[in-house]
Order: sequence, then structure tokens, then C-alpha cells
Amino acid sequence: MNNVAEHIAIIMDGNGRWAKNRGHNRTKGHERGVEVVRKITVYCSEQPAIKELTLYAFSTENWKRPKLEVEFLMKLIERYLRKELPFYLKHNTRFETIGDLSRFSSSLQKLISQIKEKTAHCDGLVQNLALNYGSRNEIIRAANTVISANGELTEQALTDQLDSSSDIDLLIRTGGDHRLSNFLLWQAAYAELFFTQTLWPDFTKEELQRVINKFEKIERRFGGLK
Repeated sequence: MNNVAEHIAIIMDGNGRWAKNRGHNRTKGHERGVEVVRKITVYCSEQPAIKELTLYAFSTENWKRPKLEVEFLMKLIERYLRKELPFYLKHNTRFETIGDLSRFSSSLQKLISQIKEKTAHCDGLVQNLALNYGSRNEIIRAANTVISANGELTEQALTDQLDSSSDIDLLIRTGGDHRLSNFLLWQAAYAELFFTQTLWPDFTKEELQRVINKFEKIERRFGGLK
């Protein structure tokens, strides 16, 4: 079929279980997960066909986790981003986010804004980090924006106001669960879904390529007939 996975989205699940299986604190799994983010981003940046990579980093539901773990994740995200600017520039990768950033600290919001600005000229891969993201929240925010502007709530009008208006071609979830967990529900309407038992810290570029190879052979009809 020769499908092209221009926009890949990944639900990065399994960090905590990976750490627990090795007798470590859950935070160790999150730290290892960050390393995999870099490796997968590099790999995608080297594939001319891949234009966007969207990663589910922190959901609106993740605030329900233990306070200490949430605090660690906030520090990890900030520490990760402070180190990433040279990485993004080296790999010609533009950094973007989806989600409601208003709940984050002012310092983290400022850092995110700075990295977006400094990578805006990069014309290679776009890496979208989903931060304080929930698809239902995104859709409600977009609908309210259209309504506030006294506009007609059409499919295109809503799409234009979403955090990401780009449709997903391929959505992967690691960690063994088979659900979308409130991730890109609108954008993934016609995405091909792949679920793997591999925990995110063990996910490799080789496994990603195997998934892409399978995706390329799928007959995609989008509701029509071929």
C-alpha cells in the first residue's frame, strides 16, 4: 500500500512498571523514559517521510498521582527541557506543545516559550510534547473559542482551534494496555492503532521501524471502497 506515516503519536506507557520490575523507585523509570524520548526523536528526525512526532508526556489526569511523583515529574520536565535546546538545534527539530500550560509554574511556562521561539526556524521534524493534555479538555477549549468569537461550530472551525490540527496517521501505545486514555481523540479519528507489550523504557527505534513497516502495508480506506 506504501502508506506514509507523516504524523506519529505515541502514548509512552510503562515507566513505573519498568522501574518496579527492577526494584527501583518509579522515578528511575521516568528518567529512563526521557532517554528513550531522545532516541526516538533522533530516529524520527532522520526519516524524511516523518514530519511530526507527538508524545504523551503528562496528561490532565496525571495530577491525581501521588504529590511527590507529580513534583518529581514537574522537575524532570523542566530539567529535560533546559538541556534540550542544543539537541533540537542539532537535529533541526522544532519544539511545540499541546495542552493547557496555565497550570505549570511561571518558570516552566517561560522556558517552554523560549525553546519554541529558538527552534521556530527549524524546518525538519516537529516534536510535540503533550503537557497537561487531555483530548476532552482540548475539544472543549476549542469549542468555547469558536463560540466566543460568535462563529458557527463546524468541523473545520473546531479543527482550526485545536492545539494540533494535524491528523494522526499512526498511533502507538507501549506498556500493554489497549486504550487511548483521552489522547488525540479528534486527530486520531482515522489513525492506525498499534499496541505493544514493550514498556516505554525498553522501546527501541528498531521496534518503531517494525511498526512503521506494518503500517505501510495496511489498506486504508477512510470509509470508502478500494
